[in-house]
Amino acid sequence: MKKIFLTCRTFKVIFAPVLLISSALNAQSYKGVTNVRDTSYSTHSAYKHDVKTHPEIKIVPEFKFSSVKEQRNISYCEIGKRKLNLDVFYTTPKTNPKQTAVIIIHGGGWRTGSREQHYPMAQKLASLGYVCFTPEYRLSTEALFPAAIFDIKSAIRWVRSNASKYNVDENKIVVLGFSAGGEMASFMGTTANMPLFEGTLCNTDKESKVNAVVDIDGTLSFVHPDGREGDDSKSTSAATYWFGYSKKENPMLWQAASPLSYVSSKTPPTLFINSSVPWMHAGREDYIKVLDENGIYSEVKEFKDAPHSFCLYAPWFNPTIQYIDSFLKKVFSK
Repeated sequence: MKKIFLTCRTFKVIFAPVLLISSALNAQSYKGVTNVRDTSYSTHSAYKHDVKTHPEIKIVPEFKFSSVKEQRNISYCEIGKRKLNLDVFYTTPKTNPKQTAVIIIHGGGWRTGSREQHYPMAQKLASLGYVCFTPEYRLSTEALFPAAIFDIKSAIRWVRSNASKYNVDENKIVVLGFSAGGEMASFMGTTANMPLFEGTLCNTDKESKVNAVVDIDGTLSFVHPDGREGDDSKSTSAATYWFGYSKKENPMLWQAASPLSYVSSKTPPTLFINSSVPWMHAGREDYIKVLDENGIYSEVKEFKDAPHSFCLYAPWFNPTIQYIDSFLKKVFSK
């Protein structure tokens, strides 16, 4: 299969006509926009499934570090009456140097899951000196793509706007995500400041550029031959709900929503942390090839025999934290 990488200009030319043509032939489906929260994916539901094949696993609980301060349910954007919230986890260093910000995006197929699932990760990273932010975003039960993209871009800009308040170095902003959040994290890294994906509602006086990406088991392409997203044979797939079109109905939209379509010389250093589930890192090697061609640093860490939700459990939680910490120290020590 020949890969076609869409530049920002190409996307602007193609995206709108594709939507119009597809709308004429196949109306975009809003059946998944129920406005009822989908709670099917949670740490406990994932554990219930994974413990059958991995009886040694344990859910990592929240931490109580005396050094870590927390501020929860801060509104970072208001869309009409809808408030989008985030949480902040941080320490106050004695020497007061500017710190690295880590924005953590939860997974759940762009439809379910919650930011609370990554409180332990945020708390642990904060104890190591990072300022962590856990934003919510509109899921596909509430709004279709690219609403969630607009939300996270707005959260990044909010972090920039509040950098001095939280002692954040604006040149050290990291976006980290798991599963669907991992895909979104890579999308943030490859589409920085691209007008089409910025949205126009909140914190528009700042840039959405990030300085590093950590993708934990998030796909890099919705159309890669190694991927499995878009199989609607038994039930509607998560991405089909998110886009409102099946892959067959609107393949260009699926490609245009893929981080692999935008990876370039402007993409920041990237860490990939993966489970043993091969289709969860579809497109990874093609993505890294572009990074290598442009002299951009990347690392791959893969846990053999680990289930997809590995970062929520011991024994993989601590090594995951160590990989993230080591990568960021290496990237920002230059």
